[in-house]
Amino acid sequence: MTKNIKPLYDKVLIKRVENESTTSGGIIIPDSAQEKTQIGLVMAIGTGKVNNDGSVRALNVKVNDKVLFGKFSGTDIKLDSEELLIIREDEILAIVE
Repeated sequence: MTKNIKPLYDKVLIKRVENESTTSGGIIIPDSAQEKTQIGLVMAIGTGKVNNDGSVRALNVKVNDKVLFGKFSGTDIKLDSEELLIIREDEILAIVE
């Protein structure tokens, strides 16, 4: 379904990476006790950021980059059974390598 979504301008479509559901000691953490992860995979990107002079700057992230973003960044959306996040590029904190 994400192939049908094309973010505009400096927006990025992100799919969150799944949290570990067990600790290193083998304890299972229930879904209700887990926080949403702040790491995701870039699924689609917009055309670029429009500068004050009207020029367009290409985005620094690309599709399939793993990124770190703020806890309260972006807008959560749900398409079919998939939970996604639309976020501005400047809300992305880092690319995880």
